[in-house]
Amino acid sequence: MTALILALVAGAVVGLTLGALGGGGSVLAVPALVYLLGFTPAAATTASLVIVTATSLTALYTHARAGQVRWKAGAAFAAAGMLPAAAAGAAAVHVPQALLTVAFAATAALSALAMLRPAATARRASGDVPPGRAAAAGAGLGTLTGLLGVGGGFLAVPALVTVLAFEMEAAVGTSLLVITVNSVASLATRSGAAASLDWTVIGPFAGTAVLGAWDGKRMAAKVTGPRMQRIFAGVLLVVAAFMLADALT
Repeated sequence: MTALILALVAGAVVGLTLGALGGGGSVLAVPALVYLLGFTPAAATTASLVIVTATSLTALYTHARAGQVRWKAGAAFAAAGMLPAAAAGAAAVHVPQALLTVAFAATAALSALAMLRPAATARRASGDVPPGRAAAAGAGLGTLTGLLGVGGGFLAVPALVTVLAFEMEAAVGTSLLVITVNSVASLATRSGAAASLDWTVIGPFAGTAVLGAWDGKRMAAKVTGPRMQRIFAGVLLVVAAFMLADALT
């Protein structure tokens, strides 16, 4: 019963975060599965992909209905990152985990600081982004995501805001497209591992995450773009600090 309650609460938090901020699913889900629900790191990573895929699809639908997804640029961004992510993931096994964690924390912190700069308030409302620029940014993100293991959403939103000059609302919606594509691609390589997961925990976790995504979208609609951007940057700094402390202890 305790595990069920923890799964329900953790799922709600993950769903709210993804629905409102367009990222943070894996960063929050993996620690919850490991430290609260007793999953091994390998099982937690696979279970997180299942949960994040279902939740991101739901959140993507709600943002698409509101016209906050830039499909053309988002598709180019996501597609360009798939091969670099696979190549970087293969290389990551040869790099010490602590070094990867520190690198992710530094990248997250720099992304947050870039979003807090006054220059980052300029936005591209139309989403008319050159495909080459979107593809280059997506390839860079894919490399980081594959190398560091997590961070698709948390790094996609800052990239869309600071590199492609998206307004925050469109960055959140479009990042969900990127997360969905990356999660499905990653999950496809782990289909065998998914069969052995504890679905009595994952099912309730994913269920409340999906419901939380709807509430997260409604919460985001009540917050202005600049304020949401500051909130996102603050959460990103907290995540970076936590991961840095974990790597150094």
